[in-house]
Amino acid sequence: MEKELKELLENHLFDDAATILNKQTAEDIAEILQSVTQDDDTHLLPLCRALDSDLLAEVLVLLDKTFQEKILGGLYDDELEKVMDEMSVDDTVEIIEDMPEAIALRIAEIDEIITLLEARNYAVLKPLLASMNAIDLAEVFEETQSDVDLLILFRILPKDLAAETFVEMDSDVKERLINKLNDRELKAVMDELFLDDTVDLIEEMPASVVKRVLAQSDAETRAYINDILKYPKDSAGSIMTIEFVSLRPTMTVDEAFERIRRTAIDKETIYTCYVIDRTNKLLGLVTAKDLMLAQKNATIEEIMKDNVIYASTEDDKETVARMISDYGFLALPIVDREMRLVGIVTVDDAMTVLQEENTEDIAKMAAMAPTDKPYLKTNVFSLFRNRVLWLLILMLGSTFTGLILNSYEAQLSTCLVACVPMIMGTGGNSGSQASVTVIRSLSIGEIETRDVGKVIWKELRTSLLLGLTLAIACFAKLILLDGMLLGIPGYTWDVSLVVSLALLCTVIVAKLVGAILPIVAKICRLDPAVVANPFITTIVDAVSVILFCYLSIGILG
Repeated sequence: MEKELKELLENHLFDDAATILNKQTAEDIAEILQSVTQDDDTHLLPLCRALDSDLLAEVLVLLDKTFQEKILGGLYDDELEKVMDEMSVDDTVEIIEDMPEAIALRIAEIDEIITLLEARNYAVLKPLLASMNAIDLAEVFEETQSDVDLLILFRILPKDLAAETFVEMDSDVKERLINKLNDRELKAVMDELFLDDTVDLIEEMPASVVKRVLAQSDAETRAYINDILKYPKDSAGSIMTIEFVSLRPTMTVDEAFERIRRTAIDKETIYTCYVIDRTNKLLGLVTAKDLMLAQKNATIEEIMKDNVIYASTEDDKETVARMISDYGFLALPIVDREMRLVGIVTVDDAMTVLQEENTEDIAKMAAMAPTDKPYLKTNVFSLFRNRVLWLLILMLGSTFTGLILNSYEAQLSTCLVACVPMIMGTGGNSGSQASVTVIRSLSIGEIETRDVGKVIWKELRTSLLLGLTLAIACFAKLILLDGMLLGIPGYTWDVSLVVSLALLCTVIVAKLVGAILPIVAKICRLDPAVVANPFITTIVDAVSVILFCYLSIGILG
């Protein structure tokens, strides 16, 4: 068999070779692999890629360290993921213990890290964790159930990585960890945090934890924290950081670089440097690229950009986040009323704001009160509280539709009553389409409230096209399918025409209501998402029933 395999490998017939191996046991395959590739391992990886992933997982455990390293180091990420998914946690841990750090990092997942932690295998765990990204480490902390293990895991991280990971943790994990840290350790963490992260921590922690955090901060930091906390919750001032690089206009490029080297370690971003005078008034900015391309003796005033885009401390934080997104900035300067530079908002904070706003809008559009907790960490009572009020309001609103229908039901034939759900459903769907489009455009600044006329004109034309299309389809369905093919009595030409006409009017009205209401909400300083799908559907249902009944009774008598 080995001779046949070698011939197939030399001819690059790896699939044929894999077909032969797939019929063998894992033990036999491991022995054959090591034998046929011992002298020449150029065909080892192509052959392994041709094997079934579950079979290769069984074989890997039986190979010696050298072959394991060659295979694991050579497989592509998607191939490696399939193989490791088929391998048990215990087998993966055993392999990790013998692998170089680069390979161990590729195959170690949360379950393996937790197993290493429980086994107190610090020799493997410590270098592995030190190579991981803070966001991935935060996920590991999420899965650590024991507070003791949580503390151990945090303590074996390098100090700067521990602080970065702390920022990425969910609030409940932060609280658990703070309660286990001693004052010295807590102070070490707080000293590594940027000011805006410290403020975020204080805003989301209970009073007992906040008291400990503030006790470990120096007087200057507490003063800055208090200043930021004074700003309105939704303002740019509440999310800004004071840790930025400032330069004087009279500095030379060499002096600017020296200042950056001396202060950069405590700054959240150093790519963009802001030029201020002695009163902290914002004069301009220079980027790291500007500095690197300029002459050493050039002054900052000569190379700076003085047409600076900025925001005020009182501006809405979503507006500031949109500015950063639209302009592609890494940071945006924030000034007070006297044009003094008081902080910056960085792109990571802007993305967080946009994510929170989008999540809030989705909740409101689904007729729910928004929550700041992940779904799986929100208790049942909180979910109930967030949903029940809107459901009650919408339920009561729907009763009006029932009352309207009851008022006219006696005057409508059976076939007309049967068309009511279709009319209401189409109207609700039409209104939802328009409202979602307009709400989205309002949120990203594509349209303003002054564009209400343009929106109405556009939606009117769109609704005519859609309404006519749906009306023709409805007429054909009622006549051909319901009347002729299924033989349902009552669907005559005049009845089908009335239903189709009502459908046309319903679509037009629903589109206009769905487009206008969000703009009206915006004018009234309400969140347009509040009047989204469920709210608009309830209104359109009532309007569509009234239209349908009036047209039916008015035309058919």
